[in-house]
Amino acid sequence: MYLEVNELTVDFHTEDGVVHAVDGLSFGIERGTTLGIVGESGSGKSVTNLAVLGLHNPETAKISGSIMFDGQQLLGAPRSTMEKLRGNKIAMIFQDPLTSLSPYHTVGAQIAEVYRKHRGVSKSVARDRAIEMLDRVGIPQPKIRVDDYPHQFSGGMRQRAMIAMALVCDPGLLIADEPTTALDVTVQAQILDLLRELQEQTGTAIILITHDLGVVAQTAHDVLVMYAGRAVERGTMPEVLREPRHPYTWGLLGSMPTLNRPVDLPLHPVRGTPPSLINVPSGCPFHPRCDYMKLLGPEVCKGERPELAPHRGHGDACYLSPSQKAELRARPAEETK
Repeated sequence: MYLEVNELTVDFHTEDGVVHAVDGLSFGIERGTTLGIVGESGSGKSVTNLAVLGLHNPETAKISGSIMFDGQQLLGAPRSTMEKLRGNKIAMIFQDPLTSLSPYHTVGAQIAEVYRKHRGVSKSVARDRAIEMLDRVGIPQPKIRVDDYPHQFSGGMRQRAMIAMALVCDPGLLIADEPTTALDVTVQAQILDLLRELQEQTGTAIILITHDLGVVAQTAHDVLVMYAGRAVERGTMPEVLREPRHPYTWGLLGSMPTLNRPVDLPLHPVRGTPPSLINVPSGCPFHPRCDYMKLLGPEVCKGERPELAPHRGHGDACYLSPSQKAELRARPAEETK
């Protein structure tokens, strides 16, 4: 594995108690592939990837487990080591490009700064590289737009500029945190096409953080479904989206409109709200919102925590039997006929 995370735990100490943001999470990703991490807000997606980048404050966050990147242990690595990796071998595209880009510096200067820091080149060479990257991500007239400020770019163009900055040093791992949020459908498709094209050219591994299963279907090779800081299902994109096994995944898919769904058939979103990460429910954390707990009994779902198994391949953390899952999964399909 190019990146392998094992038993990652991230806790935050607050006045109200300990927030268990990530609880025993494990996953891996190879070069040239895309891993989609999906789940509702507060499920631990962004916290996980900030841990990979070493961006949590050690005074407030307690992190344990293992994060191996290209044979190197990142958890507990010196600050100088992480600074050499960030923006160079590992890069990140943040959710909001307007707040991620400095309003006081031109877009080109910000891209060039990253290249100069990690490559030690002159300003002119870095500027040429910035123009090259703006052209590569589809910014028109890059030699002119390189001197523009972020507010002079549209939302889609700012996101392209963020991608150019993230890829300026040809990183081996790219973390994209909701890269298409607040973009219209046309621009969203352009950004996803751009990421696929760049991955084909460079072999970059991509971790795509999103709550949009449509985005995952278009781009991801593998999918990890998170709930309450834990992985509840994992598999290839076709396995998870076509044959989902966990009731939470069913809920996510049931709340998403599809082209083959009758227009008068209502969506079925997951009922209730995500749990407090200070007081995570016992046993299966999804049981307070699960419509199928009655099939097993409260003592089962509220008892011991179900583990994600097997370690490799399509797996889920649910006590329902395979035959029960197959039967229950078929019911929504029958309703849409």
